[in-house]
Amino acid sequence: MRRAHRKSAAALVYDAQNKEGAPRVIAKGYGLVAEMIVQRAKEAGLYVHEAPEMVSLLMQVDLDARIPPQLYQAVAELLAWLHRLESGAADETLSTAVEPVSAQTAAAGDRDPKDGAGV
Repeated sequence: MRRAHRKSAAALVYDAQNKEGAPRVIAKGYGLVAEMIVQRAKEAGLYVHEAPEMVSLLMQVDLDARIPPQLYQAVAELLAWLHRLESGAADETLSTAVEPVSAQTAAAGDRDPKDGAGV
């Protein structure tokens, strides 16, 4: 299976109250590792956003590194989506979330486009 067709996932952590700066990539991987990231996020009750383009960009960021300025707007949009979900003002046309939890951590994942399923 080609790498481009394997499921991939990345997880971010951001603590706005701690003023630690930009979000950090705390986990990322392909295949089984990606599935484990998404599964752990769901088990923890975190939101999982389907954004293959975002995951592709986050996969280029080193583990435990802060996202680069070039990704600030894209990640800000992801955090705004998460904020809307937590505040109950989410638009029904947005990607479906799993169970609600803290805005401090968000995981993003994508699936092989051939199987048509999302996380």
